[in-house]
Amino acid sequence: MPTPSLRAGYTLPVFACAAAIAALRWLYESKPQSQVSVDLINPDQQVKIPVEQVAGLQAGQALAITRSDPGDNLDLTRHTPLWVLVEWAAPDQQVPIELRGGEGVGIDQARGDQAAIYSYAQQLFHHNLEKWRQPQDRIQVTVILPEGRALAERTSNAAFGVVEGLSLLGTSGIAQPLSAPEQLEKFRAELQQKASQHPCLVFCLGENGLDLAPSLGIVPESLIKTANWLGPLLVEAGVQGVQSILLLGYHGKLLKLAGGIFHTHHHLADARQEILTAHAARLGLSHIHLQALFESPTAEAALQLLTNLDTQTHSQWVQSIYKAITERIDVRSQTYIRKQCDQTVQVGSALFNRDRQLFAISPTGQQLLEQFCQQTQD
Repeated sequence: MPTPSLRAGYTLPVFACAAAIAALRWLYESKPQSQVSVDLINPDQQVKIPVEQVAGLQAGQALAITRSDPGDNLDLTRHTPLWVLVEWAAPDQQVPIELRGGEGVGIDQARGDQAAIYSYAQQLFHHNLEKWRQPQDRIQVTVILPEGRALAERTSNAAFGVVEGLSLLGTSGIAQPLSAPEQLEKFRAELQQKASQHPCLVFCLGENGLDLAPSLGIVPESLIKTANWLGPLLVEAGVQGVQSILLLGYHGKLLKLAGGIFHTHHHLADARQEILTAHAARLGLSHIHLQALFESPTAEAALQLLTNLDTQTHSQWVQSIYKAITERIDVRSQTYIRKQCDQTVQVGSALFNRDRQLFAISPTGQQLLEQFCQQTQD
């Protein structure tokens, strides 16, 4: 019997945007919408999103509610409600549409405590709301996630400096079922297509890397999202004749490769503190600090411990330890590819911290990053 195909859904920004459209239309038409059309922008298509409720509150205010449907994904935001309040703004508001984060929307400490509503979500709101907003009107749009604060405690948001709620993050409106094994075949197909045109690729585990890549001068055509399927996709790259790969990712994920772990989901293997402590011990870190490193609750906490130690003792433990780790990632990745498919692929690594700042790049990674930047300039 054939396995049923998995159903894709939509990302959180799409449902928030749909609620905003419904609330704005209420302000103009004073009638509820059971569904609204949302232009996803990426991909270039329109979709119908159900609206659970919409109503006027007081004069010049309307609230609409949608509910997240990520498709056949193991997504903790499944069925979570999204409330969006739209209200007329003062005529002196400087922008036609002001987007705000309310309760349950995270605060990005790395961006001066701004709401964690990122570029794709902002573009989605402005593009779709401009279709309904009258030229003379100015509006305020407040996104509220009633369950956001509680759900955020089950995510790694805090590791990236996002606290008190969830992020409206992503580069696409489609939520592919990334957690399911069947998705690997879709990743392979994308890799095969891009490998036929680009001999050098950039592997990003998730949305944070994809969001960071353009600011580093990396063109979208070179990007491959891997999720936790790094091992199979490294091998596939070798089979497809890819010449070089830059691994761009959060250090708490990529350092697993230094220990030979090529499927990075924490349910399968998690030895981050052990790997970090082993490299620190090899470089001579004192026993008391090795013990603190080993007992750190997260990789980010371990990095902060080393950073504080450098500040206090004018040492360079972060630089030396992560230099060793990135070089080990490169070697183990290249060896993994060669053993699996008898192909030689140059691999470099670039690690960023919770503030999405690169802080550790292997020599090969630096060389590859410079190549990608040169391609952009050309």
